[in-house]
Amino acid sequence: MSAYDFIIVGAGSAGCVLANRLSENGRARVLLIEAGCKDRDPWLHIPVGYFKTIHKANLGWGYKTDPDPRMQDREILWPRGRVLGGTSSINGMIYIRGQAHDYDQWRQLGNRGWGWDDVLPYFKKSENQAPTNKPKSDDLHHCGGPLTVSDYPDHHKLSEAFVAAAGQVGIPPTDDFNGPEQDGAGYYQMTTRKGRRASTAQAYLKPARRRPNLQVITDAQVSKIRIENTIAVGVVYQKDGRPAEALGREIILCGGTINSPQLLQLSGIGDGAVLQKLGIKLVRHVKAVGQNLQDHLQAQVVYRCKSPITINDDLQNYWRQAKILGKFIYSRGGPMAGGPSSVGAFVKSNDRVATADLQFHMMPLSVARPGVVDQFSGYTFCTNQSRPESRGEIIVKSADPFVAPSIKPNYLSAQTDRDAMIAGIRMLRTIATAPAFDPYRQLEHRPGDQVQTDDEILDYARRTAATMYHPVGTCRMGPDPEAVVDSSLRVHGIQGLRVVDASIMPTLISGNTNAPTIMIAEKAADLIGGL
Repeated sequence: MSAYDFIIVGAGSAGCVLANRLSENGRARVLLIEAGCKDRDPWLHIPVGYFKTIHKANLGWGYKTDPDPRMQDREILWPRGRVLGGTSSINGMIYIRGQAHDYDQWRQLGNRGWGWDDVLPYFKKSENQAPTNKPKSDDLHHCGGPLTVSDYPDHHKLSEAFVAAAGQVGIPPTDDFNGPEQDGAGYYQMTTRKGRRASTAQAYLKPARRRPNLQVITDAQVSKIRIENTIAVGVVYQKDGRPAEALGREIILCGGTINSPQLLQLSGIGDGAVLQKLGIKLVRHVKAVGQNLQDHLQAQVVYRCKSPITINDDLQNYWRQAKILGKFIYSRGGPMAGGPSSVGAFVKSNDRVATADLQFHMMPLSVARPGVVDQFSGYTFCTNQSRPESRGEIIVKSADPFVAPSIKPNYLSAQTDRDAMIAGIRMLRTIATAPAFDPYRQLEHRPGDQVQTDDEILDYARRTAATMYHPVGTCRMGPDPEAVVDSSLRVHGIQGLRVVDASIMPTLISGNTNAPTIMIAEKAADLIGGL
């Protein structure tokens, strides 16, 4: 049984960052354990490969929610990466930090050191604005970090129409959603480098792999944290069907919003009544483990296009496919170098909110179901509320670590969320019917003109809305005894154990969660320190 200074569980958006930072001084012995495989699938590294990998069975956990009575009793797919790089290897690659207000709220909740002025240096530390990008503010951005951030490489006619249409209905253009103000419409930036996906496995782990003090084990699922007298001393995992153990001075959970609370509960840290009922020995009663679950729920408005210019049409024509492939091979540009959504907007759902609380995405394609494009020329608008008030939970169903936990998001349980969903769909329709879309708009395919009243729109959302892939909050950070970790991300009441991933967020930030998760890991590396 080997002994390490740091054992990191999960090689995802946070785990790969920590593996790099904690091993870079050459003194600390670091073990990184990943349940999934190495990132060898070529589609993981081509940005458009998102459409092939997001639901690929051997690259994900295959999670889905419990049947939700608020969502027509549907089970909603929740893709999470199970591969080096975790979800950063299969996500849509959009680089969004969130608003300064989001982090100042964390600090106001008692989390000292997590306000906007505290976290901005870590966003900048991680960031490498590509040299070909439009210039950005030096006060807010940086060149030279491990994570390359690139301007969107392809300006589709429908994407241009979206920005123009947004302007026509009063949403101003913006060149930087991560600038002083988030509000406006424009092109997203992506975590790509020279036309290839910049996952944390590529940006952080790959440069560190040859360090003799860093060991990486893949295809090994941790089943339990070894805790002796309230001190975490190691982990138990399974590799090739056989149990194994590793001892460490500090154990750091980077499993994400689902796996980190699950592993805590399997190890006896959670709601005592639930754990004892499952035959799990209680180590510490922390009812908050698995609670406070938040996620962005997205609803779509789909239009049929008058002209065969959509990506749907590209995928149904071999010559157009060949042209797109050729452009990618020779210039690392074009649609293959982009993600699912090139443009979007941040807007207020009503005049009573202080800052933008709706995020829009527009895609020059439409899908009948995940991974399957519609057989007509189509384009899609998406809306989600940035700061939902609905709260759910993730609770283990079995003492068996290979049994997925219960996932209950409780989508649309808060009236504020329902109002914002209705407002978002109405605003998307306003953009879609602006003059800039007149040359392209044929008819509204989903939900269709027959859906008009608030009740009808809400019913449509309940029947069709899905996750935006941004779950957070299940190991909430806070100074109170009901929180799971403190402001240094140490698990309350257990020595030598931390959680470093999106699960520690007390509230969901206004935007995509990959960049904030990387920031959390960068800051955690400084909090943990070296040897």
